[in-house]
Amino acid sequence: MATHPITTAPAMPVSIADVRTAHDRIRASIVRTPTLISLTLSEMTGATVYLKFENLQFTAAYKERGALNTLLQLSNEARAKGVIAASAGNHAQGLAYHANRLGIPSTIVMPRTTPTIKITQTEGHGATVILEGETFDAAYAHARVLEAERGYTFVHPFDDPRVIAGQGTVAIEMLEDVPEIDLFVTPIGGGGLISGMATVARAADHPIEVIGVEAELFPSMYNRINGTDMPCAGDTLAEGIAVKEPGGITSRMVAGLVDDIVLVTERSLEQAVSLLLQIEKTVVEGAGAAGLAALLQHPERFKGRTVGVVLCGGNIDTRLLANVLLRDLARSGRLARLRIRLQDQPGALFNVARIFDQQRVNIIEVYHQRVFTTLPAKGLITDIECEARDRAHLDRLIAALREAGYDTSPVELA
Repeated sequence: MATHPITTAPAMPVSIADVRTAHDRIRASIVRTPTLISLTLSEMTGATVYLKFENLQFTAAYKERGALNTLLQLSNEARAKGVIAASAGNHAQGLAYHANRLGIPSTIVMPRTTPTIKITQTEGHGATVILEGETFDAAYAHARVLEAERGYTFVHPFDDPRVIAGQGTVAIEMLEDVPEIDLFVTPIGGGGLISGMATVARAADHPIEVIGVEAELFPSMYNRINGTDMPCAGDTLAEGIAVKEPGGITSRMVAGLVDDIVLVTERSLEQAVSLLLQIEKTVVEGAGAAGLAALLQHPERFKGRTVGVVLCGGNIDTRLLANVLLRDLARSGRLARLRIRLQDQPGALFNVARIFDQQRVNIIEVYHQRVFTTLPAKGLITDIECEARDRAHLDRLIAALREAGYDTSPVELA
């Protein structure tokens, strides 16, 4: 990949001039989000880590940039007729918000399976929402039909030079704030953001490596670039980059400008979301945390480098965020469920609870199981959810329970 970036760059559909012009065009109407060093994450990963907080945009994602850059280039006739898009995510909200602000009618086609909160948020930005089909592909096809029938302008979420140029303004701001960045780690869904950022990187006054990140469950751009055929399916935390087919324009730009693509596990994505909340006190969705997930999972790839990571979105369901945080506590040993075998007799549970008290471990929930068990009729399984200070504290509790004669085993997470 990107063996001769300088010679291939001029032939690309988007130039550095396009990105700079886009920045001049949109900068007054978007949030100039900060690029800040994270000392703690730098220490953890061995790289010097700078975070670009695009989750602080008004609609909590960078997608506003490409949408606005496209809207501002429409003719008066196109503005009057309105725009249309197919999206259940950040593109829908970014386009709807800026179209409404500019007085341009917007229609967003979403699959019928879209969560109600996303529908109401998009409608709240002034868009007309049409629910069509069970999948994104069905919604996309219907949007193209309406485009032809009603004369709307279709705004693609990633495969459009105007959108790519707008997204590239993220990198312009990062390098203005931190010129010494020598490596961008950027999430890849359809490829719009990384195409724009790589365009900026190749025009910089010093070498900047560009590495893309995809979820292991959806390695679509990785497949396209490397000629592999790994499946693209599954329930990923990073649904914002769960794209089965990357763009044609973006695939060409990634092949010519991007140095490498790495894949990250669901566990790394969960850890990254949790760490950003704990350390940086910032809420980031799974796709937005993919860059940090790459640093956590592949630290040797980034050690010693000055790395720019885009936190590209913060729209995560609150219940899902709660689950991610609790699972992270469980993996760290601060939260646990212990399965303890008891004899079904008076005082059994009291005697176990006394050991928790002696070890100063807090009991959160107790589940007594007499009926649905493979034990004999007089046998009893108790699951106790508890809170310890750390893994070592939890291990001391388990050792004390076993020493007292209790058959004890932790219920492990996947």
